[in-house]
Amino acid sequence: MKKKIRFCLVYRDMWQSSGKYQPRVDQLKEIAPVIVKMGCFARVETNGGAFEQVNLMYGENPNHAVREWTKPLREAGIQTQMLERGLNGLRMYPVPADVRRLMFKVKKAQGVDVVRSFCGLNDYRNLELSIKYANEFGLISQAALSITYSPVHTIEHYMEIVDKYVEYGAKEIGLKDMAGIGRPEMLGKLTRCIKEKYPQVAVQYHGHTGPGLSMASVLEVCKNGADIIDVAMEPLSWGMVHPDVISVQAMLRDAGFDVPDINMSAYMEARTLTQKFIDDFLGYFIEPKNKICTSLLLGCGLPGGMMGSMMADLKGLKDAINLSLRNAGKKELSEDELLVKLFDEVQYVWPRVGTPGLVTPFSQYVKNIALMNILAEAQGKPRYSSMDKNMWDMILGRCGRLPGELAPEIIELAKSKGYEFFTGVPQDNYPDELPKYREMMKERGWDCGPDDEELFEFAMHERQYIDYKEGRAKKNFIEALAKAKLKAEGGSEEKLPEEIKKTLIDRVLAKEPNAKMIVAPVSGQVIWELAMEEDSMPKAIGTRVKEGETVCFVAAYYGNEEVHSLYDGRILEIIAKQGDKVKKGDIIAFVL
Repeated sequence: MKKKIRFCLVYRDMWQSSGKYQPRVDQLKEIAPVIVKMGCFARVETNGGAFEQVNLMYGENPNHAVREWTKPLREAGIQTQMLERGLNGLRMYPVPADVRRLMFKVKKAQGVDVVRSFCGLNDYRNLELSIKYANEFGLISQAALSITYSPVHTIEHYMEIVDKYVEYGAKEIGLKDMAGIGRPEMLGKLTRCIKEKYPQVAVQYHGHTGPGLSMASVLEVCKNGADIIDVAMEPLSWGMVHPDVISVQAMLRDAGFDVPDINMSAYMEARTLTQKFIDDFLGYFIEPKNKICTSLLLGCGLPGGMMGSMMADLKGLKDAINLSLRNAGKKELSEDELLVKLFDEVQYVWPRVGTPGLVTPFSQYVKNIALMNILAEAQGKPRYSSMDKNMWDMILGRCGRLPGELAPEIIELAKSKGYEFFTGVPQDNYPDELPKYREMMKERGWDCGPDDEELFEFAMHERQYIDYKEGRAKKNFIEALAKAKLKAEGGSEEKLPEEIKKTLIDRVLAKEPNAKMIVAPVSGQVIWELAMEEDSMPKAIGTRVKEGETVCFVAAYYGNEEVHSLYDGRILEIIAKQGDKVKKGDIIAFVL
């Protein structure tokens, strides 16, 4: 009898791995019946990490979007699947246990069937509550292994984690090959080990195509007992995304597996609709290079899903790095040269900070350390000169156990800063908060919504939810879209704010080529005075600052991040005023 393989269309991740935004709810409702007509999907990944946040960012209610999107799929007998980040829930930093529990209650009520939970550190303690809460509310709990390639990520390492997941009550195991760097033979052997030891547990493989190994990996895991394969479809397959369902089906059918037929007429209709969504507005936020595979990913191990943000960070830091190189009389770097340099630096940093799985949020942390190291080098500063709270939380164990050992220089740096390492259960660091958020909603006159779904959204994404409720999110999105369209059309006579800032930067450096930069360590809003009054003024031009002194703050999603001067000198020019939005690496001010 032929082994049956089911397909899961990762529609959420198709967009997440391509660019910044997800389709609107009206677009999702439009394509849902066509996905059903294709007849080949047992599951569709509908929501989860970034989906809800993105909806809030352009002024939509994510709870409404999830309910409307999952409904036609479930009515057709297709399971709906979401992705959550264990300790971090649906965001980039830890979530209190009561908020995590409410998430599972809410998502069950909204029509989600399967919850894939993962931890980039593969610390099984971070998934214990996820599995418990999924089972409590009648969801299928899938505990995922974050797959990577390193001396510490062995089959024995992964099987120890699988044992714990099954002990906790996980019904399925996911192989989350987020960068596509898992070697096919190892993935096949791991699948066989899981199925031989736990034949009742379904195994689902998720592999990005970035470095080009995923089709071989799909074949190997299927030959060794995998049950479900994640697939994509044109025009958002391949590149940094996932293999296309047509190719996967053809390969597996030829290999003797029982795979579903594809209604090609419906496939072409869904393909056309997805392209229509891209042309509507989503394409303005898609990084073109994400359509290209690159074997360079085998060296650095960065996942396809973060390539869009990484390219944006590179562009933001390129000017700052080249300014420093130019001032030092050194050769400036092209974007491609900088990309290779970043890959090399990630490869250097990664084992020294404990070899975390390079998946959200830890891939961002490692990438950010590497980026800031490159900037520090250009400025004549040592590595690790600028690391924010999140990076240190990972290093100090507050997010969970690191799979590998920290390098001695990292341990010494932590001690020199007076930081303490944490060895307890990460969840214990984050006390319950739902009563606080319930009271805050009551004070604002906001309804908690059916099944407390609005309360959940507020507690999970406080800043974005407030912006959504008060109308700022929609306004900001409309402005961002207008700027993106303007850039795509080659600009206009009216200069954009970033162009004005660039002109000011060029003018400063033309007058004072030895001026030193103060740059944003994270993305957010510049605060020169913590009172955050609209008329608050930055430090006066000429104010003396010392190396290491806090000059201003950047309001990030997790709180205020201090911005330090790396030099002694006086404030020469202010580039970012009070309330200005900056990206990581943007120039805030100059000192001389």
